[in-house]
Amino acid sequence: MVFSDQTYSVLVVSAAQKFNEAFAAMLPGSEYYPVRFVGNIAAARREMVNKTYDLVIINAPLPDDFGTRFAIDACNQSGTVALLLILIIFLCGIITVLGVLNVRLFQKLNTRRESEQSISFATGAELPAETTALPTESIDATLGEDTPTIDLQKCPQGVENVPTEGALSLQKIYSRNIDSVVSITSTGQGTTATGTGVILTEDGYIVTNCHVVENGISITAQLTDGRTLPAMLVGADSVSDLAVLHIDTTGLTPAQFGDSDSLRVGDTVVAIGDPLGVKFRGTYTDGIISGIGRDMDMDGRTMTLIQTNAALNSGNSGGPLINCYGQVIGINTMKIGAFTDSAGVEGLGFAIPSSTVKEVAEQLISQGYVSGRPTLGLEGESLSSFDQYYYRLPAGLYITDVDRSSDAAAKGIEEGDILLSVNGTNVTTMDALNGAVYNLDVGDTVEVVIYRSGKQYRVSLTVTEDKG
Repeated sequence: MVFSDQTYSVLVVSAAQKFNEAFAAMLPGSEYYPVRFVGNIAAARREMVNKTYDLVIINAPLPDDFGTRFAIDACNQSGTVALLLILIIFLCGIITVLGVLNVRLFQKLNTRRESEQSISFATGAELPAETTALPTESIDATLGEDTPTIDLQKCPQGVENVPTEGALSLQKIYSRNIDSVVSITSTGQGTTATGTGVILTEDGYIVTNCHVVENGISITAQLTDGRTLPAMLVGADSVSDLAVLHIDTTGLTPAQFGDSDSLRVGDTVVAIGDPLGVKFRGTYTDGIISGIGRDMDMDGRTMTLIQTNAALNSGNSGGPLINCYGQVIGINTMKIGAFTDSAGVEGLGFAIPSSTVKEVAEQLISQGYVSGRPTLGLEGESLSSFDQYYYRLPAGLYITDVDRSSDAAAKGIEEGDILLSVNGTNVTTMDALNGAVYNLDVGDTVEVVIYRSGKQYRVSLTVTEDKG
């Protein structure tokens, strides 16, 4: 690859610390081009919403995605070149290729305003423990009085709800459910995500995964009759990875939900979805229940899921896992595959139990959020080792957004601050922050440490309810 004499912006997407350190070490010491390090696909997509990079380097595998889809999306941006690195052993070669570049880190951290109003935190033992809140406008989010409700079908109770004809053929299961499955396309700024959804009601409510639609500005649902309709996000819950959409139509075929609590290891199940996008919409795969009650860590939280060996791939997210009676007993959400495990693992798919889907969907439809979810109202991104070295910064979470209705905003925490710890636990990633508040209750008090302009501050924050 030959580069002309100009300044190139570079985005490095890599969860491998050694790779990042090696790449940072080869940067020339005199003049630098804009280089940004992020650790996962989600952070990379957020980064590219606001900026178009000349070169995107993706060191796969990554914690949340292999990276192929993102590489394609990056290349679709005008002037963007994407390098997808499959094997870390290519590191030396990559450094040789990129070593001809004169690289400069992005200057965001250098441009912090020195004239910012100081925050009244306590610093160490020398300062008082109390904090004085900065004047700030609070936003009280309230829901309308006429919020729609949904009455999902009751979960079956054992054999009493088994269809009179007993177990169905694979062909009949498919024909009974395909009209209840929709294709979801979520478009953001420079990003497009595809997934699957399941029709809940005949008047247009649909359940899918939160991660399919969380960054969407425009969302559509394609029905089996060929119609593509705009979809409104009713509510999303990142803890359960569920979201509810609504399309303005009637006469739909709602899926029948079964009882996930009655599942047994070895039960036959099938999945319907759009692996790799709408090109393969309505793909049908079969397998068995491989495990029940699997605790899986996702974004710093623990989800209790159904394990299956039915083939699932990117695009199956949000689609149904169906039992032998044609009843939806789970919503497919994630898999462990060959590119996320050195042993080349396949056949490890996971679905959200229908009992959880019923509880969460009803709350999302009735009030737009799930009651009792704790939050500090902070969003951020990890600081790379290069950021820390170049700017002489401590390891922490760079705050990119503060919920104006949160106690954090009331106490004066701002974008650009660095969160170091929560209740004595170091925080360097959003997963770590999510994990730190996951088991807290709304109303609890936590002590956080904030870094700003060379000083550390302590502040007590009240945990608030996450209303989306």
